[in-house]
Amino acid sequence: MSSQLKEKLEEKSENNYFSGKKHNISAVDNSKVNLNDLVSRLNTEKKKERNQNIILSVAAVSVVTVFGVILAL
Repeated sequence: MSSQLKEKLEEKSENNYFSGKKHNISAVDNSKVNLNDLVSRLNTEKKKERNQNIILSVAAVSVVTVFGVILAL
């Protein structure tokens, strides 16, 4: 990569007011998107969200059960 292109990329990243961090130059070079990688990320995020929802539901049911037992005494 020529030094002029690197300088232009650095100027663009410095002028990016919406992002607080500079972008990686190698990420700019690679313009292809790996669809399999995106699908696998989506599936892992769904699994994490599903597990978190199950944990939250179990916690809520436990709290209601404990509260019901305390009221029954």
